[in-house]
Amino acid sequence: MGTFNTVLVGIIVANVLFSYKGFNDYAFFRKYEFHIGSIRSGEQIRMLSSGFLHVDIMHLVLNMYTLWIFAPVVIDTLGTISFAMIYFGSLIFGNLLTMFFHKNDYSYRAVGASGAVTGILYAAILLYPDMTLGIFFVLPMPAYLFGILYLLYSIYGMKAKNDNIGHTAHFGGAMGGYLITLIKMPSLFADHTLMTILLAIPIIILFGMAKLGKL
Repeated sequence: MGTFNTVLVGIIVANVLFSYKGFNDYAFFRKYEFHIGSIRSGEQIRMLSSGFLHVDIMHLVLNMYTLWIFAPVVIDTLGTISFAMIYFGSLIFGNLLTMFFHKNDYSYRAVGASGAVTGILYAAILLYPDMTLGIFFVLPMPAYLFGILYLLYSIYGMKAKNDNIGHTAHFGGAMGGYLITLIKMPSLFADHTLMTILLAIPIIILFGMAKLGKL
């Protein structure tokens, strides 16, 4: 990262402190986690607070490391304010999409910054679709291809429901990152027309499947 960014560091510190409190205080964790039943009964704060809780240290480290790597791409291109808008907007987008698909599952619970972080990742990919990502730190892959495959895998995970990963929040976060980035930088439609369309394909597929009752 080229320069120290107070907002980025503040978000990471908030995640660490909030998560650490949750690791050691079960009542605190339950009070602020994402829980459909509680949110539908009026506890809207969980839509935000759940994004600062994590299941364990590895969950926290993975999210914060990914944020640390890709946030500078967004900050250097769009600025700190836009970065913050994408981060928090993606967090909310992720939880709103989760509410949409799980609204009748009152016992559904989730935590983590993954939606917000995925939004930042997808924003970085949209800004620089040709950059190369090292998958598992070894396998090189064009960013746009990774973005498309990641969301297609998220759709599979949402349909299969065979793990404890919040695929819906990831997908919603990516949608937030995609839409807010385009709003902040509409010139991307002209500069990266093909990539912008390609990165939207999984979103179109998701809502098409939802309309057809395939999820």
